[in-house]
Amino acid sequence: MTTPVVQTKFDSLTCIHRGKVRDLYEVEDKLLMVATDRISAFDVVMNDPIPDKGAVLTALSLFWFDYLQDIVPNHLITPDVDQYPDVCAPYKEHLRGRSMLVKKAKTVPVECIVRGYLSGSFWKAYQKNTTVCGVELPKGMQESDKFPKPLFTPSTKAEHGQHDENIAIAEMEKLIGPEESKKIMDICIHLYEKAADYALSKGIIIADTKFELGWFDGELILIDEVLTPDSSRFWPQAEYQPGKGQASFDKQFLRDYLSSLDWDKSPPPPNLPDEIVAKTASRYQEAVRRITGTSF
Repeated sequence: MTTPVVQTKFDSLTCIHRGKVRDLYEVEDKLLMVATDRISAFDVVMNDPIPDKGAVLTALSLFWFDYLQDIVPNHLITPDVDQYPDVCAPYKEHLRGRSMLVKKAKTVPVECIVRGYLSGSFWKAYQKNTTVCGVELPKGMQESDKFPKPLFTPSTKAEHGQHDENIAIAEMEKLIGPEESKKIMDICIHLYEKAADYALSKGIIIADTKFELGWFDGELILIDEVLTPDSSRFWPQAEYQPGKGQASFDKQFLRDYLSSLDWDKSPPPPNLPDEIVAKTASRYQEAVRRITGTSF
């Protein structure tokens, strides 16, 4: 286990964005994405980092970029710090294992969510009305039931500190046009199906996930992170039981802990006990070990 990285600071590089987890630097005409060990829940970044989390996210994304490249190209140039531009050389050891040099794409202005199972915000909405975000769902479903086929459900890209909101596909079509919307939906469903089949062979159910796409040289490409415990719900297949919430290899464990506290889910966040940090880290590490065979 390495010393957790909460924030990076590379004086000779231009930092253009600090997200909930990633620090983004502009390097020539490319981007350098650095995954820190920060963790957020309910759109609030916790004070306490999760050891090795950035390395886990990077290892998983690299695996999926390679595995899914027959469906859609991606933004990865290289994760090898020895191949980064010379200006990055002083920071090699800080970047190793938790960064990628990527193409600078124009981001699609919606979150591309694919759901294979009824969970999370969709389950809450379904309990009030079986038509959710313009999608008519079968009546009589239980929490965590599998959908007859995967659903594409876009959401808005919220400003920092705000919450994403689910929107109907018709709303997405207004934003980027029906033809491009259909292309994006088809790509995302294929990505999910191929990844879900693979994960199942490793004892993991991917209940849902969020993809980010962008345009580069007029072509749609996969960007950001892919199928990590930050962007997906990973459930252990051996423990799957519809009709309730599931055990998970993602940050749902942390959300459940935080929901048990007297906290209004707005900053400042509560401090996390060492036990919660350790258990969250072990879930992330188990996910990457099962999917890629990599241990931390």
